[in-house]
Amino acid sequence: MTSELDTRLDSAKTIAKGAGDMALNFFQDIGELIIESKGVQDMVSNADRDVETFVRTELAKHFPDDGIVGEEHANVEGTSGYTWVIDPIDGTANFVNNIPAWCVILACVHDDKTKIGVIYAPWNDELFWGAKDKGAFVNDRAMKTAETEGFHDGNFGVGMNGRTETSLVVDFIKVLVEKGGLFYRNASGGLSLAYVAAGRLIGYAEPHMNAWDCLAGQLLIAEAGGIIEQQSADQMLKTGGRVIASTPVLFDDLLVMSDNTFPV
Repeated sequence: MTSELDTRLDSAKTIAKGAGDMALNFFQDIGELIIESKGVQDMVSNADRDVETFVRTELAKHFPDDGIVGEEHANVEGTSGYTWVIDPIDGTANFVNNIPAWCVILACVHDDKTKIGVIYAPWNDELFWGAKDKGAFVNDRAMKTAETEGFHDGNFGVGMNGRTETSLVVDFIKVLVEKGGLFYRNASGGLSLAYVAAGRLIGYAEPHMNAWDCLAGQLLIAEAGGIIEQQSADQMLKTGGRVIASTPVLFDDLLVMSDNTFPV
């Protein structure tokens, strides 16, 4: 018997792929975009808004009683207890500069927990998806976080934004490098979190992320055997928060590093 979660997961995958295909059409005709600035290193285009409208329309069609929180349009209150969280194009700075490092993100929250996470990178047709207690996958392959002994064992994703002091990230990177680590930044936090789940990065840290950027990726990392900082999903929907995640071996050290450089 198909559960409510299974039904929503199947729909989320289909909707994310449809949204990704739509975004890819915009990406392939980049010269026609209408681009605006929302702040320091924070841009939005008509593609972001149109793709989010598509996702909202599809969700309302299939799950009319569910709530919706998105980056580009007003929140919708639901009555079912399920809330969808949308980032139509994560990595807009890459998108508008024709750099193929961006994704569509869709998460679903229920009972203060993220239950579904889907991240789709249409430019190379990779669908990262999973559900709580059901594992995490990229396309049809199960994902597993990397095996590590220390920060020297791979690249570590580091995010930054215009909402927090630059010095926080600089201080974190200094400690990371002193531990033998290499920092990686691709200007898409959601995609970087998916890469941690897939074992391509050994961890990720950012002093503050919005819920639409991180909830899906955090779930995928946890389902792929990694460790994430435990947080209230409902609170993240309201205010966002610090995001740290890594392989199990690194997490305790990562927590100390983060508390010393960008404490909550």
